[in-house]
Amino acid sequence: MAYRMLKSNSRKKLLLCHLGALLVVTMWGGSFVSTKVLINHHLGPVEIYIYRFVMAYLLVLAMCHKKILANNWRDEFLFLVCGLCGSSIYFIAENNAVNYTRVSDVSMITTLSPLLTTLLIGALYKNERPGRWTYISSVIAFLGVGCIIFKDGFTSMADASGPDALSTAIGDLLALGAAFSWAIYAVVLRKLNVTYSAQFVTRKTFFYGLVTALPFWAISAEPVSPLSQLMSAEVIGNLLFLGLFCSMIAYIIWSAVMNPLGAITANNYLYVQPICTMIIAAILFDNDPITAMGCFGAALIIGGLWFGDYMNRRESARS
Repeated sequence: MAYRMLKSNSRKKLLLCHLGALLVVTMWGGSFVSTKVLINHHLGPVEIYIYRFVMAYLLVLAMCHKKILANNWRDEFLFLVCGLCGSSIYFIAENNAVNYTRVSDVSMITTLSPLLTTLLIGALYKNERPGRWTYISSVIAFLGVGCIIFKDGFTSMADASGPDALSTAIGDLLALGAAFSWAIYAVVLRKLNVTYSAQFVTRKTFFYGLVTALPFWAISAEPVSPLSQLMSAEVIGNLLFLGLFCSMIAYIIWSAVMNPLGAITANNYLYVQPICTMIIAAILFDNDPITAMGCFGAALIIGGLWFGDYMNRRESARS
């Protein structure tokens, strides 16, 4: 009886973790659109990052401020890596990519990070190599991402030339760099989550993200937006959404679900992100329509995730 209750509670906890991961990627899917709106209001990519994470850091600091340093300097260095790869490099590259190409394309390319995370973990930990169904589901979901990237058809992309083609290529490369950066963050995060609370991990990541973002701001020489521009209702609303929901709340939930779900399963939820971005962008932007190919890609993403999880559970039950 006690075993059944324990098993039932474990299933409920796991279900909550899956729902939490889904909520996070939904918010992150909307973050691309919010960033594009802010860029359309003439805020710079690094400036957006600074405002967003200063707000998020102060909020997390108010919740978690008793413990300042990590347990040792090795962990402190790992937090620096988290701040660099999972915050400053990732978001500055992502924000710049949104400035060069469509938000839906950036969202889709950055979802390569789950596949990169799977490959990194398999390469680094021989005893934790993913099963065949994880690889198969990742490939299916990745094909879905490809379908959404080419949702306008290959002909329209081949017709692109000149400055527009160069701009798109730059945006795609920046998004790909962000995906690599996030994969490194996910691998490092799994080490820290064993020892530290989700709030502490989030606060340290934001702190080092802000510190490492300052050189980027100096190099970019972006002008500071005037106060009258920052005080518009649309700018304030989108900054609050990015800082409060997409940063503080999302990161805390993400750190909390990483261990129960595992780095690979949690990061596979990022494949759902482009679906959310595609829907929101289609509503708000005229140049980002929903197409049949995009819907087919979305079906592959969801189907691939479900199939991999189902087959892994079957194999676990047999063993």
